[in-house]
Amino acid sequence: MASTMGFMVLIVYTKRGCWWCDDLLSFLRAKSIPFEEREVLSNPTYFKEMVELSGQTKAPTVLIDDKVYADTDKEEIESILKAYL
Repeated sequence: MASTMGFMVLIVYTKRGCWWCDDLLSFLRAKSIPFEEREVLSNPTYFKEMVELSGQTKAPTVLIDDKVYADTDKEEIESILKAYL
């Protein structure tokens, strides 16, 4: 069953102290877009998962359904989400 936003999964892999991560999270919260945050510096399992999905170690990395957007930012994700909203 899809969410009311048109996608089923939105996971944001973040790192503490990452300005781009904070900017993206603020945008998602301001727009009331449902997401799951996975902070990778304090959780080795999430870090490994992010690397396996994206092939790199930079954040934010975003998973929307089965598509991975590695080392992304608010502007790119905002543009992508327009197709879902």
